[in-house]
Amino acid sequence: MKKEELKLTTEWDKTFPKSEKVDHSKVTFVNRYGITLAADLYAPKNAEGKLPAIAVCGPFGAVKEQAAGLYAQTMAERGFLTIAFDPSFTGESGGNVRYMASPDINTEDFMAAVDFLSLHDKVDPDRIGIIGICGWGGMALNTAALDTRVKATVASTMYDMTRVNANGYFDSEDSEEARYQKKAAMCAQRLADLKAGEYALGGGVVDPLPEDAPFFVKDYYDYYKTERGYHPRSLNSNGGWNVIGCESFLNQPILKYSNEIRSAVLVMHGEKAHSCYFSKDAYAAMTKDSKYTGNKELLLIPDAVHTDLYDGGGKDAIPFDKLERFFTEYLK
Repeated sequence: MKKEELKLTTEWDKTFPKSEKVDHSKVTFVNRYGITLAADLYAPKNAEGKLPAIAVCGPFGAVKEQAAGLYAQTMAERGFLTIAFDPSFTGESGGNVRYMASPDINTEDFMAAVDFLSLHDKVDPDRIGIIGICGWGGMALNTAALDTRVKATVASTMYDMTRVNANGYFDSEDSEEARYQKKAAMCAQRLADLKAGEYALGGGVVDPLPEDAPFFVKDYYDYYKTERGYHPRSLNSNGGWNVIGCESFLNQPILKYSNEIRSAVLVMHGEKAHSCYFSKDAYAAMTKDSKYTGNKELLLIPDAVHTDLYDGGGKDAIPFDKLERFFTEYLK
């Protein structure tokens, strides 16, 4: 597969400090749609032999220099070879059109990352796991339902992007009429974009922050719009997805066969997160009428909100010891 030539940043430009315990490098790989993806590879220093490996992506609208990279580097400190990648059409990854999302292509992005790790000379191809954060938590579960090479999956502070697009936040727009209005608006926007010769951006996290903004908007602002998590390539930190960027999510539920996942899955969420219902419901659906419940777990983290699982929230909310134990057990 021919790779697109990408412009990759060589200096350290992450939202977290560089660890002296790991070696870092930039890598690229191609998905089955011919899109070249950019990733940061983190390897434990002086590691010998074939290693267990983990691919990390998310949150939805973030880049690998944010939460995904923090997870990847921290797990590399604990003995895993890891990659944090930018999905198609975002960050440093390729794709001619920018800021589009697709439940199919973005699931394929995870599978292409598994391809890359499976063929890496320092990786044991029988010991590969994935971590999906926020919207990529849902993509990770969809990948686990499709990719039999994935032996262990973590969905952290998960969003089901098909559900939130079709039903609105907290299912407040779950009606045929509301969905029809969304579809009509998207179809009108398609023509407006074609006439304008460019795709209109939907806007990232609102800035300045309105005084009466709901808590979850304040939560996102505190991460994406401050020194804590801002990154110049992050969609949520800047102009956001295209207005029609998530159109196909309206019609394509991604968790239909989650109760057929045979491999291990850990779903973890902040107990006080506005989004916690996604993980609770996804776990219930994954274990309902399933023959494979013995290696499934739902972990609710006390006092944690949604973005606390992006970077710890200043209170070490990400249970990295638990993640290490989980992947050590199931990537053996």
